[in-house]
Amino acid sequence: MDLLNTLVDKGLRRELPTREEALAVLATSDDDVLDVVAAAGKVRRQWFGRRVKLNYLVNLKSGLCPEDCSYCSQRLGSKADILKYTWLKPEQASQAAAAGLAGGAKRVCLVASGRGPTDRDIDRVAGTIKAIKDENESVEVCACLGLLSDGQAERLREAGADAYNHNLNTSESTYGDITTTHTYADRVDTVSKAHAAGLSACSGLIAGMGESDEDLVDVVFSLRELDPDSVPVNFLIPMEGTPLATEWHLTPQRCLRILAMVRFVCPDVEVRIAGGREVHLRTMQPLALHLANSIFLGDYLTSEGQAGKTDLEMIADAGFEVEGAGEVTLPEHRATAGGGCGSHAGAGCGTHEGGGCGSHEDAGCGSHEGGGVCGTAAAAPAAGELRSDLVAVRRRGAGTDLAPNA
Repeated sequence: MDLLNTLVDKGLRRELPTREEALAVLATSDDDVLDVVAAAGKVRRQWFGRRVKLNYLVNLKSGLCPEDCSYCSQRLGSKADILKYTWLKPEQASQAAAAGLAGGAKRVCLVASGRGPTDRDIDRVAGTIKAIKDENESVEVCACLGLLSDGQAERLREAGADAYNHNLNTSESTYGDITTTHTYADRVDTVSKAHAAGLSACSGLIAGMGESDEDLVDVVFSLRELDPDSVPVNFLIPMEGTPLATEWHLTPQRCLRILAMVRFVCPDVEVRIAGGREVHLRTMQPLALHLANSIFLGDYLTSEGQAGKTDLEMIADAGFEVEGAGEVTLPEHRATAGGGCGSHAGAGCGTHEGGGCGSHEDAGCGSHEGGGVCGTAAAAPAAGELRSDLVAVRRRGAGTDLAPNA
């Protein structure tokens, strides 16, 4: 297929596809999906080999968020029966993080619900970062605390944070349809603050909220322009008790095409399969490893994920290997340049005018509020259905007395 050959050539040169080419990837048929995966896989292997980076979420503060993000089980007015608790103590968070690190994770993502942190919250998180790094000197720590005020990103950097997550989630033109308590511009501003403070920016999207192909391409091109080092791709989990509880628009093939499009647009960034992979990709998860080079291990913020042992077996069986703590995730040109999606002029991701890789997500650190039932083989539900059987609410790990899944 000429389209795929063109996209592979551009990806190997870190060159931005056209919008028409990106849309064409999403428009390919299910019959062509293996060809699409094979093509995008060449780009993935060029920049990341067969390594898979493991990340682990720690939900520092769960529920009771004043924001109204429609996709989130922690939102204002949510009826979802999730765990609700205030800030974990540093030693509790460190203990939770240790489980993920023992399972092979090299990055811990510290997430807290809320609009954004107070200065006292920054102090709390600083203490948690110290507690984690005192036990695991080489661990990467990413914070996801919401909208940042002036000076807070710098304080997190001084406290030892390596990265900050804030997802754009969807296109600017449709952002107001999913959230009214803050704006798309607010999210972009927070990503910019993280960049300016020297933190590695992590910003991605949520697919499956009823958006169009044009919306998906818009948000991924905007992400490339913002130029984060990591782009988490979440697949909406329609959790009962949220406004999007009956939105089921994704198939495994659709998810693979979305991941391939992201890889072609941002060829040399860490593309992470985040929340929802178990529910929507199901038995086709191993194919997605040919597109993404990063996943979350174990559970998500408010829902359960696939068993950590199963994640590790899946990676090995698919012919990939877990990225070691001493290995550098990003290609050398990005790691030494301090970020960027690999533009020829160094102005972000190869776009003519600067591209853009986006802002955080209130659900936290790249994972949306969903997570997924471990390896469910249930048929994809139709839009308009409630399917609580496909989503298991997290009842273990952080905020409980039960051992975490890692």
